[in-house]
Amino acid sequence: MIMRKLFKIILLFVFSALVIILIAGLWFGIKGYYMYKNAVNETPINEKVESIRNSNNFIKYEELPQIYIDAVVSAEDKRFWNHCGIDILAICRAAWNDLKSFSFVEGGSTITQQFMKNEYFTQDKNFERKFAEIFAALNIEKILNKKEIFELYVNTIYFGNGYYGIYEASQGYYGKEPSELNDYEAIMLAGVPNAPSFYSSEIGAK
Repeated sequence: MIMRKLFKIILLFVFSALVIILIAGLWFGIKGYYMYKNAVNETPINEKVESIRNSNNFIKYEELPQIYIDAVVSAEDKRFWNHCGIDILAICRAAWNDLKSFSFVEGGSTITQQFMKNEYFTQDKNFERKFAEIFAALNIEKILNKKEIFELYVNTIYFGNGYYGIYEASQGYYGKEPSELNDYEAIMLAGVPNAPSFYSSEIGAK
Protein backbone atom coordinates (compact mmCIF):
# COMPACT_ATOMS: atom_id res chain seq x y z
CA MET A 1 0.00 0.00 0.00
CA ILE A 2 2.76 2.42 0.97
CA MET A 3 4.77 1.48 -2.11
CA ARG A 4 1.75 2.10 -4.33
CA LYS A 5 1.27 5.58 -2.84
CA LEU A 6 4.96 6.31 -3.25
CA PHE A 7 4.83 5.19 -6.86
CA LYS A 8 1.84 7.49 -7.51
CA ILE A 9 3.66 10.42 -5.92
CA ILE A 10 6.74 9.79 -8.07
CA LEU A 11 4.59 9.42 -11.18
CA LEU A 12 2.79 12.68 -10.40
CA PHE A 13 6.10 14.44 -9.84
CA VAL A 14 7.51 13.19 -13.14
CA PHE A 15 4.35 14.14 -15.01
CA SER A 16 4.33 17.62 -13.46
CA ALA A 17 7.99 18.10 -14.35
CA LEU A 18 7.32 17.08 -17.96
CA VAL A 19 4.39 19.49 -18.21
CA ILE A 20 6.52 22.33 -16.85
CA ILE A 21 9.33 21.51 -19.31
CA LEU A 22 6.82 21.37 -22.19
CA ILE A 23 5.29 24.73 -21.27
CA ALA A 24 8.72 26.31 -20.83
CA GLY A 25 9.88 24.88 -24.14
CA LEU A 26 6.81 26.23 -25.90
CA TRP A 27 7.29 29.66 -24.31
CA PHE A 28 10.98 29.96 -25.22
CA GLY A 29 10.31 28.39 -28.62
CA ILE A 30 7.78 31.12 -29.48
CA LYS A 31 10.08 33.87 -28.22
CA GLY A 32 12.99 32.34 -30.14
CA TYR A 33 10.93 32.18 -33.32
CA TYR A 34 10.13 35.87 -33.14
CA MET A 35 13.77 36.68 -32.39
CA TYR A 36 14.76 34.72 -35.51
CA LYS A 37 12.07 36.35 -37.68
CA ASN A 38 13.02 39.85 -36.58
CA ALA A 39 16.69 39.16 -37.32
CA VAL A 40 16.19 37.79 -40.84
CA ASN A 41 13.59 40.43 -41.68
CA GLU A 42 16.12 43.12 -40.78
CA THR A 43 18.87 41.44 -42.84
CA PRO A 44 17.58 38.71 -45.18
CA ILE A 45 19.74 35.60 -45.40
CA ASN A 46 20.45 36.03 -49.12
CA GLU A 47 21.63 39.58 -48.47
CA LYS A 48 23.86 38.43 -45.62
CA VAL A 49 25.37 35.63 -47.73
CA GLU A 50 26.05 37.95 -50.67
CA SER A 51 27.76 40.46 -48.39
CA ILE A 52 30.11 37.79 -47.03
CA ARG A 53 30.91 36.39 -50.46
CA ASN A 54 31.75 39.88 -51.75
CA SER A 55 34.15 40.56 -48.90
CA ASN A 56 37.89 40.79 -49.55
CA ASN A 57 39.78 37.51 -49.70
CA PHE A 58 36.72 35.25 -49.55
CA ILE A 59 37.95 31.65 -49.81
CA LYS A 60 35.79 29.19 -51.73
CA TYR A 61 35.24 25.62 -50.57
CA GLU A 62 37.34 24.24 -53.44
CA GLU A 63 40.35 26.30 -52.29
CA LEU A 64 40.42 24.67 -48.84
CA PRO A 65 42.71 21.68 -48.14
CA GLN A 66 40.65 18.51 -47.68
CA ILE A 67 42.46 17.73 -44.42
CA TYR A 68 41.38 21.13 -43.07
CA ILE A 69 37.75 20.46 -44.03
CA ASP A 70 37.83 17.01 -42.41
CA ALA A 71 39.48 18.37 -39.26
CA VAL A 72 36.91 21.17 -38.84
CA VAL A 73 34.00 18.75 -39.22
CA SER A 74 35.63 16.30 -36.80
CA ALA A 75 36.21 19.01 -34.20
CA GLU A 76 33.01 21.01 -34.57
CA ASP A 77 30.19 18.90 -35.98
CA LYS A 78 30.80 15.21 -36.78
CA ARG A 79 27.40 14.71 -38.42
CA PHE A 80 27.53 17.96 -40.41
CA TRP A 81 27.11 16.33 -43.81
CA ASN A 82 24.05 14.35 -42.76
CA HIS A 83 21.89 16.52 -40.49
CA CYS A 84 19.31 19.15 -41.49
CA GLY A 85 21.00 22.02 -39.67
CA ILE A 86 20.51 20.73 -36.15
CA ASP A 87 21.89 17.58 -34.54
CA ILE A 88 19.25 16.04 -32.28
CA LEU A 89 21.74 13.65 -30.65
CA ALA A 90 24.14 16.50 -29.83
CA ILE A 91 21.31 18.65 -28.47
CA CYS A 92 20.06 15.84 -26.20
CA ARG A 93 23.60 15.16 -24.94
CA ALA A 94 24.17 18.85 -24.28
CA ALA A 95 20.81 19.22 -22.52
CA TRP A 96 21.61 16.27 -20.25
CA ASN A 97 25.04 17.67 -19.36
CA ASP A 98 23.53 21.11 -18.73
CA LEU A 99 20.88 19.63 -16.46
CA LYS A 100 23.49 17.69 -14.49
CA SER A 101 25.57 20.82 -13.91
CA PHE A 102 22.64 23.26 -13.63
CA SER A 103 24.38 25.56 -16.11
CA PHE A 104 25.14 25.97 -19.82
CA VAL A 105 28.29 23.85 -20.04
CA GLU A 106 27.61 22.46 -23.52
CA GLY A 107 25.70 23.90 -26.43
CA GLY A 108 25.30 21.08 -28.94
CA SER A 109 25.39 23.60 -31.80
CA THR A 110 26.14 22.49 -35.34
CA ILE A 111 28.37 24.38 -37.77
CA THR A 112 25.19 25.77 -39.34
CA GLN A 113 23.88 26.97 -35.98
CA GLN A 114 27.22 28.52 -35.07
CA PHE A 115 27.35 30.44 -38.33
CA MET A 116 23.83 31.81 -37.91
CA LYS A 117 24.41 32.63 -34.24
CA ASN A 118 27.60 34.55 -35.05
CA GLU A 119 25.99 36.50 -37.88
CA TYR A 120 22.56 37.23 -36.41
CA PHE A 121 22.48 36.85 -32.65
CA THR A 122 24.39 37.65 -29.47
CA GLN A 123 26.67 35.19 -27.68
CA ASP A 124 24.39 35.23 -24.61
CA LYS A 125 23.62 31.74 -23.40
CA ASN A 126 19.85 31.50 -23.01
CA PHE A 127 17.03 29.32 -24.29
CA GLU A 128 15.41 32.06 -26.35
CA ARG A 129 18.55 32.60 -28.42
CA LYS A 130 19.12 28.86 -28.72
CA PHE A 131 15.68 28.39 -30.29
CA ALA A 132 16.30 31.39 -32.56
CA GLU A 133 19.50 29.88 -33.94
CA ILE A 134 17.74 26.54 -34.46
CA PHE A 135 15.03 28.19 -36.58
CA ALA A 136 17.69 30.15 -38.47
CA ALA A 137 19.79 27.02 -39.09
CA LEU A 138 16.81 25.08 -40.45
CA ASN A 139 16.03 27.98 -42.76
CA ILE A 140 19.49 28.44 -44.28
CA GLU A 141 19.82 24.69 -44.87
CA LYS A 142 16.82 25.01 -47.20
CA ILE A 143 18.53 27.78 -49.15
CA LEU A 144 22.17 26.67 -49.36
CA ASN A 145 23.97 23.36 -49.72
CA LYS A 146 26.46 22.02 -47.17
CA LYS A 147 29.58 23.18 -49.02
CA GLU A 148 28.21 26.72 -49.24
CA ILE A 149 27.40 26.77 -45.53
CA PHE A 150 30.82 25.39 -44.65
CA GLU A 151 32.68 28.03 -46.66
CA LEU A 152 30.60 30.80 -45.11
CA TYR A 153 31.41 29.48 -41.65
CA VAL A 154 35.18 29.28 -42.12
CA ASN A 155 35.27 32.68 -43.81
CA THR A 156 33.65 34.40 -40.83
CA ILE A 157 34.69 32.48 -37.70
CA TYR A 158 37.12 34.08 -35.22
CA PHE A 159 40.62 32.58 -35.07
CA GLY A 160 42.13 34.68 -32.29
CA ASN A 161 44.69 37.51 -32.49
CA GLY A 162 42.18 39.67 -34.36
CA TYR A 163 41.93 37.25 -37.32
CA TYR A 164 38.48 36.62 -38.78
CA GLY A 165 38.11 33.99 -41.46
CA ILE A 166 40.44 31.30 -42.73
CA TYR A 167 42.31 33.65 -45.09
CA GLU A 168 43.35 36.09 -42.35
CA ALA A 169 44.21 33.21 -40.01
CA SER A 170 46.32 31.41 -42.61
CA GLN A 171 48.17 34.57 -43.57
CA GLY A 172 48.49 35.82 -39.99
CA TYR A 173 49.77 32.61 -38.41
CA TYR A 174 51.68 31.03 -41.30
CA GLY A 175 52.13 33.71 -43.97
CA LYS A 176 50.56 31.65 -46.74
CA GLU A 177 47.32 31.04 -48.65
CA PRO A 178 44.88 28.51 -47.15
CA SER A 179 45.47 26.21 -50.14
CA GLU A 180 49.19 26.15 -49.27
CA LEU A 181 48.77 24.93 -45.69
CA ASN A 182 50.51 21.68 -44.84
CA ASP A 183 48.70 18.98 -42.87
CA TYR A 184 49.97 20.13 -39.46
CA GLU A 185 49.06 23.78 -40.10
CA ALA A 186 45.61 22.89 -41.42
CA ILE A 187 44.82 20.74 -38.39
CA MET A 188 46.06 23.42 -35.99
CA LEU A 189 43.86 26.07 -37.61
CA ALA A 190 40.87 23.73 -37.49
CA GLY A 191 41.14 23.64 -33.71
CA VAL A 192 41.65 27.37 -33.11
CA PRO A 193 37.98 28.54 -33.11
CA ASN A 194 37.23 26.14 -30.22
CA ALA A 195 39.65 28.04 -27.96
CA PRO A 196 41.15 31.03 -29.83
CA SER A 197 43.27 32.31 -26.93
CA PHE A 198 44.83 28.92 -26.17
CA TYR A 199 45.48 27.71 -29.70
CA SER A 200 46.64 31.07 -31.04
CA SER A 201 49.28 31.21 -28.30
CA GLU A 202 50.29 27.63 -29.09
CA ILE A 203 50.73 28.47 -32.77
CA GLY A 204 52.65 31.61 -31.92
CA ALA A 205 55.02 29.59 -29.74
CA LYS A 206 56.02 27.31 -32.62
